[in-house]
Amino acid sequence: MNDARTDSAVRGAGASAVTLPEAAAAHPSGGGRRRPAPGPVALVVAGGLSVQFGSAVAVLLMPRAGALGVVTLRLVLAAVVLLAVCRPRVRGYGRADWGTVLAFGAAMAGMNVLFYQAADRIPLGAAVTLEVLGPLVLSVIASRRLVSLVWAGLALAGVLLLSGGGFDRLDPVGAAFALAAGAMWAAYIVFSARTGRRFPQADGLALAMAFGAVLTVPLGVAEAGAKLLVPSTVGLGLAVALMSSVLPYTLELLALRRLPAPTFAVLMSLEPAIAATAGFLVLHQALSVTDALAIALVIAASMGAVRSQVAKK
Repeated sequence: MNDARTDSAVRGAGASAVTLPEAAAAHPSGGGRRRPAPGPVALVVAGGLSVQFGSAVAVLLMPRAGALGVVTLRLVLAAVVLLAVCRPRVRGYGRADWGTVLAFGAAMAGMNVLFYQAADRIPLGAAVTLEVLGPLVLSVIASRRLVSLVWAGLALAGVLLLSGGGFDRLDPVGAAFALAAGAMWAAYIVFSARTGRRFPQADGLALAMAFGAVLTVPLGVAEAGAKLLVPSTVGLGLAVALMSSVLPYTLELLALRRLPAPTFAVLMSLEPAIAATAGFLVLHQALSVTDALAIALVIAASMGAVRSQVAKK
């Protein structure tokens, strides 16, 4: 679920930032033994759990504020929190830096708007399974190996199972939104890595979140209006913002500085399973055996495609 640009960006981020393992190496303790730092894999997994359970809470909030209203609350409140915590500086950056962070914010806004439109129409596990096809397609194209066609076929089999042989079982508009969100997810991965290289700490994330919030405010106001200001709605929106934006995006940004992009992509492949679990536990969206098999096929295809790309290198 990545391309060569993502891999290059992550390598650049690792070369320009002092990571926790490097800090530990600079301060040895215990007779010269290095203290192990929290692993980047744990950061990605924690981020995945947070974002998918946050998405489940967002679905519960949609009857109050609508899908676009939820996106607006999520991004606006997340931006407020991140700007207050990070206090990013805005001077000293070039045009390319600002172009990167604005593209990151636009990808973030687009991904959220499209995904919540999908989640409002189809089960959460199905939405994420279709969404993950966007990064998967990029990985297959970047690999340029015959075996990639096997992974593409496996993913297609999973999608056909999920849709019951067609998209009559799933709302076709919801499925289309999920696929479009997948394309934006691929862009998010690319620009998240580039932003992590160009901006210190989570400064770039805070600035991108603010830009994404600005883009979504007109949409949310048009759909929900004054409902966005109801205290209980704002409270739930803040929970969604923290679970689905502030925590996971920060963890992923930090992980991308220390984790090879292919490994990150493999971990992202687990998102459909996490989403299906969240949908079952929070929204009571039960999975059939066929649905579970379909999700497993897409996950296997994603992992296989990424590993094929790594083997080529």
